Amino acid sequence: MRQVLVRLVVNAVALWIAALVVNGITIRQGSSTAANIVTLLLVAAVFSLVNTFVKPIVKLLTLPLFLLTLGLITFVINAFMLLLTSWISSRTGLAFHVAGFGSALLGSLVVSFVSFILNVLVRD
Repeated sequence: MRQVLVRLVVNAVALWIAALVVNGITIRQGSSTAANIVTLLLVAAVFSLVNTFVKPIVKLLTLPLFLLTLGLITFVINAFMLLLTSWISSRTGLAFHVAGFGSALLGSLVVSFVSFILNVLVRD
């Protein structure tokens, strides 16, 4: 249970930093800091669910492209997972939006980098 919560917080921080750094990724500010934190945690939960359930299926279906591009298609898949998170978030009323593929690609790089650094720092 602790690992799930740690991953959720790491994803929330990574998404928050991506929203700060990348133009086109926005998290609308709520009425309070607590509301903003809850929104970030909920978006991180959606992002985690997308990465847990959808991403493996997409990776399996694009296996020939993985081999052909020597794995570089991973960046594109990560961008689409961020776009899917944005779409689900908008449908559920969460204040998270990714403007387009370019923003999603840069955002996925930022999220991956920040998540990597934070996971190294909070390793069990």
